[in-house]
Amino acid sequence: MTDTRTIAFAALTGLATIGIAGNATAQTDLTEVCPNPMRMADTGVEGMRPLAQAFGPFQEVFQEKTGLELELYGLNNRTAAGNALQYDEVEMVFAGPAELLLMRREVEDGIDVLFGIERPYYGTTYVVRDGSGIETMADLEDKHVLMKDIGSTSGHLIPTKMLADAGLDPERDVDITMAGDAFIQAFANGDGDAMGGGNDDADELVDNVDPNGNYRVLAESGPLPGDPVVIRSEISQDCKTGLRNAMIENRDAFWEALVSTERNEEKFLNRGSELNFDFKISDYDEVKAAYDAAGIEL
Repeated sequence: MTDTRTIAFAALTGLATIGIAGNATAQTDLTEVCPNPMRMADTGVEGMRPLAQAFGPFQEVFQEKTGLELELYGLNNRTAAGNALQYDEVEMVFAGPAELLLMRREVEDGIDVLFGIERPYYGTTYVVRDGSGIETMADLEDKHVLMKDIGSTSGHLIPTKMLADAGLDPERDVDITMAGDAFIQAFANGDGDAMGGGNDDADELVDNVDPNGNYRVLAESGPLPGDPVVIRSEISQDCKTGLRNAMIENRDAFWEALVSTERNEEKFLNRGSELNFDFKISDYDEVKAAYDAAGIEL
């Protein structure tokens, strides 16, 4: 089948900083045009300690190459990022495509994509059992489909859009269960007629959860837009351009620091992922259409 050193903890959900070792040139340039410190959160990491574990090396390289202090800001949940941006508690957020659009709705002064992480293997796969008689997405009418978490890009929004693209009404024509992290095991246990989730979820099913099961791929979405790192629009263009330039000039150092931790290595490495500095908000129109298909207003 194919298919996140020395850090001072203010509080579990507080800020953490480390000393700056930036070079004189970066300090002279970016400290004049950027907020200092820059504060960063990640929608996929809850709490201060896990955030420090995931992004400590990235934090060090950021400070060394830009001359700016980088503070890590722990979130209580992934939906708190919009409020943190809106109320000037952070400048940057590592996010997923779904969170990007929610934050865009919540932040009155707007957000921009500073850079992103291209993930060629990031997509949705529908899996069915051999012998089920389900040959096309349209055959899922009146069937029971297991999905992952509400609001997940690859585990809810895109699977729902794929149903709509097949001519089905996701609310009336299909029985959908949002089963959370248990959805893979539930499908392996015989629940549901199909499983719609991330490509990695499909791999987990056949490689680890039920390697002796008889499954096949029903449909694939193709690659989805990568993970954006957003920045408040009100921050000066000189700052945003300077940050991008510093990262482009030191691309390898930033990437190696990012994927040097267990959490990020598992998520990004060995899947062809790479830093991308050309992402635009419009690249996420497909995800907006998926929100529409799921009946969620933005």
